[in-house]
Amino acid sequence: MKLEKKLIIITLLAFNFSITVKSQDLKQSIEKVYPELEKLYKELHQNPELSLQEKETSARMAIELKKLGYKVTESIGGYGVVGIFENGPGPVLLIRTDMDALPMEEKTGLPYASTKKGISNDGKETYIAHSCGHDIHMSVFIGTAQMMMEYKNSWRGTLLLVAQPAEENGLGAWNMMNDGLYEKFPHPDFAIALHDYPFLPAGTLGYKSGALMAGVDMMNVTVFGEGGHGAAPHTTIDPIVLSSQMIQAYQTIVSRTLSPTEPAVVTVGSIHGGSVHNIIPDEVTMQLTMRSYSLEVREKIIKRIKEISDNYAIAAGLSIEKMPKYWIREPFTKPLINDDNLTKKMLNVFENCFGADKIIEVESMMIGEDFSAYGNQEREIPISMFFLGANDPEFLKKAEKEGLDIPGLHSPYFAPIPEPTIKTGVEAMSSFAMEILKNQEVMMDGKK
Repeated sequence: MKLEKKLIIITLLAFNFSITVKSQDLKQSIEKVYPELEKLYKELHQNPELSLQEKETSARMAIELKKLGYKVTESIGGYGVVGIFENGPGPVLLIRTDMDALPMEEKTGLPYASTKKGISNDGKETYIAHSCGHDIHMSVFIGTAQMMMEYKNSWRGTLLLVAQPAEENGLGAWNMMNDGLYEKFPHPDFAIALHDYPFLPAGTLGYKSGALMAGVDMMNVTVFGEGGHGAAPHTTIDPIVLSSQMIQAYQTIVSRTLSPTEPAVVTVGSIHGGSVHNIIPDEVTMQLTMRSYSLEVREKIIKRIKEISDNYAIAAGLSIEKMPKYWIREPFTKPLINDDNLTKKMLNVFENCFGADKIIEVESMMIGEDFSAYGNQEREIPISMFFLGANDPEFLKKAEKEGLDIPGLHSPYFAPIPEPTIKTGVEAMSSFAMEILKNQEVMMDGKK
């Protein structure tokens, strides 16, 4: 009989690749590997590395992924690591973790607290601590990588695991993209990530469709003047007074330039000028941060800052040569906008796995996260980040009852509860990933 190549459509529900992972089975698998994940977490916690210096941390991520069977590439955009596993036809899913720590001293008093010191990128000695929880993120990331391998018969597609450096300074994702992340590896169809959250109890998850975190700009405004003796201010054009007038006027940008329905922030974080009490200087430099949820609002804010500054300088009598100068850091962090459909899928998965009472809708925030870069490329892709509850439930209840302060992210006292946080994170991320990669139909070559 002549063999004929034929295209057969086989539904996954009738195919052995379609094994549905039961929640209880997944929980048991996570329970088995948790001691390894806790050990990894504590080692990462005790050995933090600063942004752009994640040499040992990235090497550890590479080793862990290789042990699990992923094809690993290192040194993408600096210390970036990419693990890839091709598991038949299907979507390409990117899962990201960040790796860097903060230049600060940990004060949690934990037996595994970081005591590490290092040299910051500006040449100063500093303590280093994982006070944003990236060690939790990496532990969940490796746990998820394990579960995706263990249950690889339940999904089809390509898994792209990205361990990213330098999230804290906003350069990591940008560096990896500039190094050809989406050219060297399959372009994702979806990208997902998580962030631990101290204001939710461990064992719960937070979600938000649409704007989750803001776009972030850092801007310097240099204001010039004509200096002189502090006892003769009438003979000068004082850039300190001029800067203070500009600062006051900047406060009207959000309240009077933007629509009341458009959230935004304009903050002057530092102002530097002068050297002694009785000399009016020639210039002052202000450092600003601006936050918004849309690129249109961003452009309005920047335009208005320049208009205000230039016109105050003109009113003060300065010449064109002494108009303010502006510097805006590149890259700027774009707003993190969670895709509605992808987030809805995530919500359904989480409610089925954990129960609706464990899933909490959170508010949009004005902090920034460069995970947004994975969706904002030449071909935009749906992205979604969720929050992982990380605090002691009993402490949160007590704090609410007694009005206690809750140490937040970047606090020296922030101390996640490892076991329930990591276990919940691995189950949530693995379940979400498997749902995204669960094809309903597989196209295969068959022979009659």
